[in-house]
Amino acid sequence: MSGKEENFSEWYNEILQSAEIMDVRYPVKGLYVWYPFGFSLRRQVYDFLRSLLDRDHKETLFPMLVPEQEFMKEAEHIKGFENEVYWVTKGGMNELDVPLVLRPTSETAIYPIFKLWIRSHADLPIRIYQIVNTFRHETKHTRPLIRLREITSFKEAHTAHATWEDAEKQVKDAVSLYKEFFTMLAIPFLITRRPDWDKFPGAEYTIAFDTLMPDGRTLQIGTIHNLGENFAHTFDIRYEDPEGKQQFINQTCYGISERCIAALISVHGDDKGLVLPPAVAPHQVVIVPIVFSDKRKEEVLDAACTLRRLLEDEGIRVVLDDRDERPGAKYYHWEHRGVPLRVEIGPKDLDEGVYTLARRDGRPKSKIESDKILDGIKEAFEEITESIQQAAEKSFRSRITGCSTLEEVETALKRGVARIYWCGNPECGHEIEDQLDLSILGLSEEEKEDRGPCIICSKSDARVSYLARTF
Repeated sequence: MSGKEENFSEWYNEILQSAEIMDVRYPVKGLYVWYPFGFSLRRQVYDFLRSLLDRDHKETLFPMLVPEQEFMKEAEHIKGFENEVYWVTKGGMNELDVPLVLRPTSETAIYPIFKLWIRSHADLPIRIYQIVNTFRHETKHTRPLIRLREITSFKEAHTAHATWEDAEKQVKDAVSLYKEFFTMLAIPFLITRRPDWDKFPGAEYTIAFDTLMPDGRTLQIGTIHNLGENFAHTFDIRYEDPEGKQQFINQTCYGISERCIAALISVHGDDKGLVLPPAVAPHQVVIVPIVFSDKRKEEVLDAACTLRRLLEDEGIRVVLDDRDERPGAKYYHWEHRGVPLRVEIGPKDLDEGVYTLARRDGRPKSKIESDKILDGIKEAFEEITESIQQAAEKSFRSRITGCSTLEEVETALKRGVARIYWCGNPECGHEIEDQLDLSILGLSEEEKEDRGPCIICSKSDARVSYLARTF
């Protein structure tokens, strides 16, 4: 297959097909099919995301179709999606009385119901989420998992609170949740506050998580929005406070899509194929019997089946590859699909009372005594996870370059991200973007105390910001 570093785009498209993540041959642009293996990877990732949200959110499901009158209520929100929505105007051969929108996101579907659910301060806070498909008539170059017309796996959380302070705390909680999520996936990230001209339509402000892809462009992998009272005024969502007065609620929303899968594949994969953290790998272990003749075939297969049952009983996702194929072909097959750990069993291993372990992160093969296999596998999982995390973080940080001039920024962008100081003034921001034809990711949320001269106006109290070419 193509080299990841030499031609990322070609490598990415090849691996989606050859590792059976997504089939791109569906006859509608921007719509793709999950292979069973890819969907299993998706399930592992989203099950973990659910486990984080289920601590204090409730999962729900709202309709896909939004009536025109509800969708059109929020003028600022619509302005952000007006060129992207799909309209449903017919039922069978009859024109609908009310045109319907396929949700591009669900604020205008959910918030009319919030108005019905919320009456008193006792009803607050509300924290709900859903994992659904959303639709956007994407006119740019579509790319599987990254830029879609049907986003198949959009996790959107929506919360309602009595006060601005409560909503602000929810934003911080959401940031912490996303940190935990992406850290588990071993995906490095930057956290920035988007410029006002790039925030979510209808939000007071937007915080975004971005990672760096192999071609040097950044990919936005998560967003968090403080909506303030904006949607509450539009949909007239009020509650009665303890003094009996009517107050508007404050809201937040935050989303993650299957871009997290794209990042997982792209950040960790290599020229052999996928590299997956054990926590989300569809198959954590593959057992490969090594049989050179029929003489001890049954004995080796019996040992392999016994080991499979042992691992299954421990909740480890294991597959036994007893196909009539050469061992090398099996190795390639499972390495390409990112299985973290391979266990080889041959006659010599049986005689020595050991198993041979091969790790997907490239470490040399090792042998472990048969009665220590469970502890050995669990220890290997921890080491593989740490190895993947360290490699990803090292690569990520090495491609962030501090810059004090626009000329230095242009050089830095050939490798990745430029780190600058920006005063936050929109005029300086637009000058940066116009001169360099790039996007300001925003002011760093994690380096607020670090100050320096603005790259444009030289104001001394400017904050750390990041510049990148984006997907």
